[in-house]
Amino acid sequence: MRLLITGATGFIGNAVLARGSSDPAGLVRAATRRSVSGLPDNVESVLVGDLAPDTDWHPAVTGVDAIVHTAARVHVMHDGATDPLAEFRRVNVAGTLNLARQAAAAGVRRFVFISSIKVNGEGTPAGQPYTADDVPAPVDFYGISKHEAELGLMQLAEKTGLEVVVIRPPLVYGPGVKGNFLAMIRWLHRGIPLPLGAIHNQRSLVARDNLVDLIMTGLHHPAAANQIFLASDGDDLSTPALLRRMAAALGRPIHLVPVPALILRGAARALGKADFAQRLCCSLQADISKTRRLLGWTPPVSVDDGLKQTARHFLANPGRG
Repeated sequence: MRLLITGATGFIGNAVLARGSSDPAGLVRAATRRSVSGLPDNVESVLVGDLAPDTDWHPAVTGVDAIVHTAARVHVMHDGATDPLAEFRRVNVAGTLNLARQAAAAGVRRFVFISSIKVNGEGTPAGQPYTADDVPAPVDFYGISKHEAELGLMQLAEKTGLEVVVIRPPLVYGPGVKGNFLAMIRWLHRGIPLPLGAIHNQRSLVARDNLVDLIMTGLHHPAAANQIFLASDGDDLSTPALLRRMAAALGRPIHLVPVPALILRGAARALGKADFAQRLCCSLQADISKTRRLLGWTPPVSVDDGLKQTARHFLANPGRG
């Protein structure tokens, strides 16, 4: 297969690139915003610039069979855009559809779009997970833009025959993870007592290796065409359970203080961290039964193995995470 990967230097895209380039019979092309070094010898780099409504993708899409589209405008702390929703739409909707239209015109067969569980919403009652066929209910600008991109891609598929595969992952973790997950690892490594012992929620996560395996399945499986799939490890955890397993992977003791969730949320709101408290305290579960049934897919990496891989990388690179 001749494969193009967008966002090829990112957390997910780089792992897809590594997996795709391991096939000596394939051709892998990495679309990048700027010149990069250190790519595998059998990976062709194509400089395309930003993901935008007017980006010229012709050099990148010509001669490829499939695209894995991981590039996106993601959550921005202290967003400086005058109109953040318009900027999300410009990049994630118009930029994505511009790429897909040029791909269809070039004869690309399949387009795997990495969307987000945020298209479904921001949280679920415990034991009532989101499904791939639920009515979307995005709340934040990122989720709204991903939903609109999904709709546009499916309309394009009907008109052109381009096969679209949408994958909505929840929080993705793995070696080199950043953001709040890395902050959590650092807290545990330092032995800082955490006021999270009284949280009773359930959250779905997905190890990066599991997500990449699902992406590769979506590239090849006939039943994946024009379908939406949710991703997860298939093993939902409460916040305290996740912390205990991560501490065990790090080989560190853990100190969880049972502070009621109501107090935590109030304190977080006062500190301007309400979104962070939402993720720590509330449930968000993804039902992957459709993914299992249609694709015959099972997550190859267990939660504990995924956390151990993440911990090993952190311990080997404590300064960078």
